Amino acid sequence: MRELDVTIVRRAVAQMVVEANCCIGDTMMQCLQRCRDAEEKPLSRSILDKIILNDQLAEERQVAMCQDTGMAIFRVKVGQDIRFVGGSLEEAIQRGTAEGYCDGYLRKSVVNDPLFERVNTRDNTPAIIYYEMVDGDKLDITFAPKGFGSENMSAIKMLKPADGVDGVLDFVMQTVKNAGPNPCPPMVIGVGIGGTFEKCAQLSKFALMREVGSHNEDARYAALEKELMQCINTLHIGPAGLGGNTSALGVHIEYFPTHIAGLPVAVNICCHAYRHSHVVL
Repeated sequence: MRELDVTIVRRAVAQMVVEANCCIGDTMMQCLQRCRDAEEKPLSRSILDKIILNDQLAEERQVAMCQDTGMAIFRVKVGQDIRFVGGSLEEAIQRGTAEGYCDGYLRKSVVNDPLFERVNTRDNTPAIIYYEMVDGDKLDITFAPKGFGSENMSAIKMLKPADGVDGVLDFVMQTVKNAGPNPCPPMVIGVGIGGTFEKCAQLSKFALMREVGSHNEDARYAALEKELMQCINTLHIGPAGLGGNTSALGVHIEYFPTHIAGLPVAVNICCHAYRHSHVVL
Protein backbone atom coordinates (compact mmCIF):
# COMPACT_ATOMS: atom_id res chain seq x y z
CA MET A 1 0.00 0.00 0.00
CA ARG A 2 1.48 3.34 -1.10
CA GLU A 3 0.86 6.46 0.98
CA LEU A 4 0.21 9.80 -0.71
CA ASP A 5 0.06 13.06 1.24
CA VAL A 6 -2.93 15.10 0.11
CA THR A 7 -0.81 18.26 0.37
CA ILE A 8 0.97 17.06 -2.78
CA VAL A 9 -2.41 16.66 -4.46
CA ARG A 10 -3.55 20.14 -3.43
CA ARG A 11 -0.43 21.80 -4.80
CA ALA A 12 -0.61 19.82 -8.04
CA VAL A 13 -4.25 20.76 -8.57
CA ALA A 14 -3.55 24.46 -7.98
CA GLN A 15 -0.84 24.33 -10.65
CA MET A 16 -3.09 22.40 -13.05
CA VAL A 17 -5.79 25.06 -12.78
CA VAL A 18 -3.45 27.86 -13.84
CA GLU A 19 -1.71 25.79 -16.52
CA ALA A 20 -4.95 24.76 -18.23
CA ASN A 21 -6.30 28.31 -18.32
CA CYS A 22 -3.09 29.88 -19.63
CA CYS A 23 -1.53 27.24 -21.91
CA ILE A 24 -3.50 25.80 -24.83
CA GLY A 25 -0.95 23.02 -25.46
CA ASP A 26 1.08 22.02 -28.51
CA THR A 27 -1.48 19.62 -30.01
CA MET A 28 -4.27 22.19 -29.96
CA MET A 29 -2.00 24.94 -31.27
CA GLN A 30 -0.89 22.77 -34.18
CA CYS A 31 -4.53 21.96 -34.94
CA LEU A 32 -5.44 25.66 -35.05
CA GLN A 33 -2.49 26.41 -37.30
CA ARG A 34 -3.39 23.61 -39.72
CA CYS A 35 -6.96 24.89 -39.92
CA ARG A 36 -5.72 28.43 -40.47
CA ASP A 37 -3.51 27.28 -43.37
CA ALA A 38 -6.39 25.35 -44.93
CA GLU A 39 -8.96 28.12 -44.53
CA GLU A 40 -10.01 29.69 -47.82
CA LYS A 41 -11.98 32.69 -46.58
CA PRO A 42 -9.78 35.74 -45.72
CA LEU A 43 -11.99 36.81 -42.82
CA SER A 44 -11.90 33.30 -41.35
CA ARG A 45 -8.10 33.17 -41.67
CA SER A 46 -7.88 36.53 -39.91
CA ILE A 47 -10.03 35.29 -37.02
CA LEU A 48 -7.92 32.14 -36.64
CA ASP A 49 -4.77 34.30 -36.71
CA LYS A 50 -6.16 36.31 -33.79
CA ILE A 51 -7.13 33.17 -31.86
CA ILE A 52 -3.61 31.78 -32.33
CA LEU A 53 -2.00 35.07 -31.29
CA ASN A 54 -4.26 35.29 -28.25
CA ASP A 55 -3.24 31.79 -27.15
CA GLN A 56 0.44 32.53 -27.68
CA LEU A 57 0.26 35.73 -25.62
CA ALA A 58 -1.69 33.97 -22.87
CA GLU A 59 1.09 31.41 -22.44
CA GLU A 60 3.91 33.97 -22.69
CA ARG A 61 2.33 36.30 -20.12
CA GLN A 62 0.66 33.60 -18.00
CA VAL A 63 -2.78 35.14 -18.26
CA ALA A 64 -6.07 33.44 -19.04
CA MET A 65 -6.65 32.78 -22.75
CA CYS A 66 -10.38 33.38 -22.26
CA GLN A 67 -12.25 35.63 -19.83
CA ASP A 68 -14.56 32.70 -19.03
CA THR A 69 -12.23 30.53 -16.97
CA GLY A 70 -14.98 28.00 -16.64
CA MET A 71 -16.39 25.68 -14.05
CA ALA A 72 -13.73 23.29 -12.75
CA ILE A 73 -14.23 19.71 -13.96
CA PHE A 74 -11.98 16.86 -12.80
CA ARG A 75 -11.73 13.23 -13.85
CA VAL A 76 -9.84 11.44 -11.09
CA LYS A 77 -8.67 7.84 -11.42
CA VAL A 78 -7.73 6.54 -7.98
CA GLY A 79 -5.45 3.53 -7.72
CA GLN A 80 -6.91 1.03 -5.25
CA ASP A 81 -3.47 0.57 -3.66
CA ILE A 82 -3.17 4.21 -2.51
CA ARG A 83 -3.74 5.31 1.05
CA PHE A 84 -4.20 9.06 1.42
CA VAL A 85 -2.67 10.74 4.47
CA GLY A 86 -2.90 14.26 5.88
CA GLY A 87 -6.57 14.78 5.10
CA SER A 88 -9.21 13.90 2.52
CA LEU A 89 -8.70 13.68 -1.23
CA GLU A 90 -11.93 15.58 -1.88
CA GLU A 91 -10.89 18.50 0.32
CA ALA A 92 -7.43 18.60 -1.24
CA ILE A 93 -8.86 18.91 -4.77
CA GLN A 94 -11.37 21.56 -3.72
CA ARG A 95 -8.71 23.58 -1.88
CA GLY A 96 -6.29 23.24 -4.76
CA THR A 97 -8.99 24.50 -7.13
CA ALA A 98 -9.62 27.54 -4.94
CA GLU A 99 -5.92 28.32 -4.64
CA GLY A 100 -5.38 28.02 -8.37
CA TYR A 101 -8.22 30.36 -9.24
CA CYS A 102 -7.36 32.90 -6.53
CA ASP A 103 -3.56 32.91 -6.79
CA GLY A 104 -3.71 32.74 -10.59
CA TYR A 105 -6.05 35.76 -10.77
CA LEU A 106 -8.60 33.76 -12.75
CA ARG A 107 -12.24 34.78 -12.96
CA LYS A 108 -14.50 33.16 -10.40
CA SER A 109 -17.77 32.14 -12.02
CA VAL A 110 -19.48 29.74 -9.61
CA VAL A 111 -22.59 30.71 -7.66
CA ASN A 112 -23.64 28.92 -4.48
CA ASP A 113 -27.28 28.29 -5.44
CA PRO A 114 -28.45 27.77 -9.03
CA LEU A 115 -31.96 29.18 -8.69
CA PHE A 116 -32.60 31.55 -5.78
CA GLU A 117 -29.55 33.21 -4.20
CA ARG A 118 -26.92 32.93 -6.97
CA VAL A 119 -24.18 34.39 -4.74
CA ASN A 120 -20.63 34.04 -6.06
CA THR A 121 -18.55 31.61 -3.99
CA ARG A 122 -15.48 33.84 -4.69
CA ASP A 123 -13.03 30.98 -5.33
CA ASN A 124 -14.69 29.03 -8.20
CA THR A 125 -15.53 26.09 -5.97
CA PRO A 126 -17.07 23.64 -5.64
CA ALA A 127 -15.39 21.81 -8.48
CA ILE A 128 -17.21 18.91 -10.14
CA ILE A 129 -15.19 15.73 -9.58
CA TYR A 130 -15.75 12.36 -11.24
CA TYR A 131 -13.97 9.56 -9.35
CA GLU A 132 -13.05 6.16 -10.76
CA MET A 133 -11.34 3.32 -8.90
CA VAL A 134 -8.61 1.64 -10.95
CA ASP A 135 -5.82 -0.86 -10.46
CA GLY A 136 -2.40 0.26 -9.18
CA ASP A 137 -1.02 2.83 -6.80
CA LYS A 138 -1.18 6.01 -8.90
CA LEU A 139 -3.49 9.01 -8.81
CA ASP A 140 -4.38 10.16 -12.35
CA ILE A 141 -6.02 13.59 -12.58
CA THR A 142 -7.37 15.36 -15.66
CA PHE A 143 -8.65 18.92 -15.32
CA ALA A 144 -10.82 20.74 -17.86
CA PRO A 145 -12.24 24.20 -17.14
CA LYS A 146 -15.59 24.38 -18.94
CA GLY A 147 -16.90 27.73 -20.12
CA PHE A 148 -20.66 28.08 -20.29
CA GLY A 149 -21.01 29.81 -23.64
CA SER A 150 -20.45 26.35 -25.10
CA GLU A 151 -21.82 24.34 -22.17
CA ASN A 152 -25.20 26.02 -22.61
CA MET A 153 -25.40 24.66 -26.16
CA SER A 154 -25.23 21.03 -25.04
CA ALA A 155 -28.15 18.62 -25.35
CA ILE A 156 -29.29 15.11 -24.48
CA LYS A 157 -31.86 12.85 -26.11
CA MET A 158 -33.22 9.42 -25.35
CA LEU A 159 -33.38 7.88 -28.81
CA LYS A 160 -35.06 4.59 -29.61
CA PRO A 161 -32.81 1.66 -30.57
CA ALA A 162 -34.44 1.63 -34.01
CA ASP A 163 -33.17 5.18 -34.61
CA GLY A 164 -29.68 3.68 -34.96
CA VAL A 165 -26.72 5.45 -36.53
CA ASP A 166 -28.89 7.78 -38.61
CA GLY A 167 -30.72 8.93 -35.49
CA VAL A 168 -27.45 9.71 -33.74
CA LEU A 169 -26.13 11.60 -36.77
CA ASP A 170 -29.32 13.64 -37.08
CA PHE A 171 -29.37 14.54 -33.39
CA VAL A 172 -25.71 15.62 -33.28
CA MET A 173 -26.06 17.67 -36.46
CA GLN A 174 -29.25 19.35 -35.25
CA THR A 175 -27.61 20.21 -31.91
CA VAL A 176 -24.64 21.81 -33.69
CA LYS A 177 -26.93 23.71 -36.08
CA ASN A 178 -28.96 25.04 -33.16
CA ALA A 179 -25.76 26.11 -31.43
CA GLY A 180 -24.56 28.07 -34.46
CA PRO A 181 -22.10 30.82 -33.44
CA ASN A 182 -22.96 30.70 -29.71
CA PRO A 183 -20.25 28.23 -28.57
CA CYS A 184 -17.43 30.43 -29.98
CA PRO A 185 -16.45 28.23 -32.95
CA PRO A 186 -14.40 26.55 -34.18
CA MET A 187 -15.58 24.01 -31.65
CA VAL A 188 -14.82 20.52 -30.41
CA ILE A 189 -17.84 18.25 -30.05
CA GLY A 190 -18.02 15.52 -27.43
CA VAL A 191 -20.62 12.80 -27.95
CA GLY A 192 -21.64 10.23 -25.36
CA ILE A 193 -23.63 7.19 -26.50
CA GLY A 194 -25.18 4.52 -24.29
CA GLY A 195 -25.48 3.93 -20.59
CA THR A 196 -28.34 5.83 -18.98
CA PHE A 197 -29.61 9.41 -19.03
CA GLU A 198 -26.81 10.67 -16.79
CA LYS A 199 -24.10 8.26 -17.98
CA CYS A 200 -24.18 9.41 -21.60
CA ALA A 201 -23.84 13.03 -20.43
CA GLN A 202 -20.78 12.05 -18.39
CA LEU A 203 -19.35 10.23 -21.41
CA SER A 204 -19.76 13.33 -23.57
CA LYS A 205 -17.80 15.33 -20.98
CA PHE A 206 -15.05 12.71 -20.88
CA ALA A 207 -14.93 12.82 -24.68
CA LEU A 208 -13.93 16.49 -24.35
CA MET A 209 -11.00 15.53 -22.14
CA ARG A 210 -9.28 13.70 -24.99
CA GLU A 211 -6.55 15.28 -27.12
CA VAL A 212 -8.11 17.12 -30.02
CA GLY A 213 -8.20 14.99 -33.15
CA SER A 214 -7.75 11.69 -31.34
CA HIS A 215 -10.01 8.84 -32.42
CA ASN A 216 -12.01 6.18 -30.63
CA GLU A 217 -10.19 2.84 -30.50
CA ASP A 218 -13.22 1.11 -32.00
CA ALA A 219 -12.97 1.54 -35.78
CA ARG A 220 -16.76 1.87 -36.13
CA TYR A 221 -16.94 4.80 -33.75
CA ALA A 222 -13.79 6.32 -35.21
CA ALA A 223 -15.46 6.26 -38.63
CA LEU A 224 -18.53 7.94 -37.15
CA GLU A 225 -16.32 10.64 -35.64
CA LYS A 226 -14.80 11.36 -39.04
CA GLU A 227 -18.20 11.40 -40.75
CA LEU A 228 -19.60 13.85 -38.23
CA MET A 229 -16.53 16.06 -38.53
CA GLN A 230 -16.96 16.29 -42.29
CA CYS A 231 -20.70 16.96 -42.03
CA ILE A 232 -20.29 19.67 -39.39
CA ASN A 233 -17.67 21.49 -41.43
CA THR A 234 -20.02 21.55 -44.43
CA LEU A 235 -22.35 23.72 -42.32
CA HIS A 236 -19.85 26.59 -42.83
CA ILE A 237 -20.55 28.09 -39.43
CA GLY A 238 -16.87 29.00 -39.44
CA PRO A 239 -14.64 30.80 -36.92
CA ALA A 240 -16.68 33.15 -34.72
CA GLY A 241 -19.75 32.04 -36.68
CA LEU A 242 -18.82 34.24 -39.66
CA GLY A 243 -18.47 31.45 -42.23
CA GLY A 244 -15.58 29.37 -43.47
CA ASN A 245 -14.35 25.81 -43.75
CA THR A 246 -13.51 25.38 -40.07
CA SER A 247 -16.56 24.92 -37.87
CA ALA A 248 -15.25 21.92 -35.91
CA LEU A 249 -11.70 21.13 -34.82
CA GLY A 250 -12.63 17.66 -33.66
CA VAL A 251 -15.45 15.24 -32.89
CA HIS A 252 -14.88 12.74 -30.07
CA ILE A 253 -17.23 9.88 -29.24
CA GLU A 254 -17.28 7.74 -26.10
CA TYR A 255 -19.73 4.85 -25.65
CA PHE A 256 -20.98 2.47 -22.95
CA PRO A 257 -23.30 -0.58 -22.89
CA THR A 258 -26.98 0.28 -22.51
CA HIS A 259 -30.42 -1.24 -21.97
CA ILE A 260 -32.12 -3.21 -24.74
CA ALA A 261 -34.89 -0.57 -24.85
CA GLY A 262 -32.73 2.53 -25.08
CA LEU A 263 -30.21 4.57 -27.06
CA PRO A 264 -29.23 7.59 -24.93
CA VAL A 265 -27.12 10.24 -26.69
CA ALA A 266 -25.56 13.41 -25.29
CA VAL A 267 -23.74 16.19 -27.11
CA ASN A 268 -21.36 18.41 -25.14
CA ILE A 269 -19.79 21.27 -27.09
CA CYS A 270 -16.53 23.07 -26.31
CA CYS A 271 -15.27 26.33 -27.81
CA HIS A 272 -11.88 26.90 -29.44
CA ALA A 273 -10.41 27.41 -25.96
CA TYR A 274 -10.08 23.64 -25.62
CA ARG A 275 -8.25 23.53 -22.30
CA HIS A 276 -6.82 20.65 -20.30
CA SER A 277 -4.11 19.72 -17.87
CA HIS A 278 -3.09 16.29 -16.68
CA VAL A 279 -0.90 14.86 -13.92
CA VAL A 280 -0.11 11.45 -12.51
CA LEU A 281 1.00 11.33 -8.86
